[in-house]
Amino acid sequence: MTNDAFLADCRARLAFDLLSNTWNAVLIWVLRDGPGRPGELRERIGGISPKVLTETLRRLESNGLVVRHAHGGVPPRVEYELTALGRTLLGPIDVLGAWAFEHGDEVMAAQERGDG
Repeated sequence: MTNDAFLADCRARLAFDLLSNTWNAVLIWVLRDGPGRPGELRERIGGISPKVLTETLRRLESNGLVVRHAHGGVPPRVEYELTALGRTLLGPIDVLGAWAFEHGDEVMAAQERGDG
């Protein structure tokens, strides 16, 4: 990596931007086991509003990480699924999750003490 590695148009910054949004990573992780309907995704995640869920799914779709499948019928049904590109983020998200599991207590303790 060069000194220019984190310029606005660099690929590393793009990756950090994708994962810096909490809901992006959470939704990608939740979709790892297969497609899900919006209501199912909200139940599995908890704490996400319908509006934020819709915005996040649209953002992931526009970045090529999620695909939307509309099914006909009454009522109409929509499912979201990870693309092959979206699946490539499961490894990095897993690594970040493992780091958080190992060091989360330390970070929370520092926050409580007001470090930094």
